[in-house]
Amino acid sequence: MKKQKMPKSLRKHIRREKARIRREVLDIKEQEKQIKQLYDNENK
Repeated sequence: MKKQKMPKSLRKHIRREKARIRREVLDIKEQEKQIKQLYDNENK
């Protein structure tokens, strides 16, 4: 089975949020945690 693609607007939102997280959070572990949390919130 194919994985269903996310809508383009959602992909743009996630890309921008990841960039914001990487800019603002200096700790690598915290970045990974927040990015994972971002995906978890969007996949609900």
